[in-house]
Amino acid sequence: MSQDALFTEPEGATPLDPEDAEQLIPTWVATRADLNAVEQANIGQAVVWASSRSGPTTLGDLLSEPMMRELHARMFGDVWKWAGTYRKHDTNLGVYWPYIRTQVRDLVADVAAQTANADALPWSPDELAVRFHHRLVVVHPFPNGNGRHARLAADLLVSLLGMPVFTWGAADLSSPGESRSSYLAALRHADQSSEYEPLMSFARS
Repeated sequence: MSQDALFTEPEGATPLDPEDAEQLIPTWVATRADLNAVEQANIGQAVVWASSRSGPTTLGDLLSEPMMRELHARMFGDVWKWAGTYRKHDTNLGVYWPYIRTQVRDLVADVAAQTANADALPWSPDELAVRFHHRLVVVHPFPNGNGRHARLAADLLVSLLGMPVFTWGAADLSSPGESRSSYLAALRHADQSSEYEPLMSFARS
C-alpha cells in the first residue's frame, strides 16, 4: 500500500504532514487497518493509565498544559515519535501554530476557574466537559489524534466532576460512517452557533 493510501484521513480529519508521517515507529505497519489497530491498542493503554492512581486523579492534575501533552504522549507514544509534541506548522484546522501552547494554557486555566467551586458551576458537568472538548478541538494542538485526545480529556473531566464518561455514539469515530458524520455535524453546529446541545446529546448517545 502506498504512503498516500496509508495516511488518507477520514472526513473532517487533519491530513498528516509528510514529515510527520515519516515518524511512524512500528516498521511493520503496512495498511490503514494496521495503523488503526496499533493506535487503538496504544489508546487502550492510555485509558488504563488515566483511570489508575498514576493518572490524573484530581481536577488540578488534569487541568494543566503539561498534562494535555502527557495525555497525548500516553495515547500515541508507541506509534508516533511526535506524540505529545505540538504541531510546528499550520493545518486545515486549528489555531496558528505558534499560539498553541498559550491557547492550551488559557483553556485549562479557564476550566480550572470554572470548576473551582463545585457548588457554583457555570454549566452542568456535561456541558462543561463538552465545551472543553470543543475548544480543545478548535485549538488542534497536535499533528494528529486531536479528536481522540479531546474526547479522552473530556471523559476524564466529566468523570472528575462526578458523572459517567461519555459514550460518543458508541462507535469508532476515527472511521467513516454515520456516527462520525453526526459527531462532525455537532462540532460544526457548536462552531457556528456556540450552542452545545447537539454535541452534548451525541456525547451521551
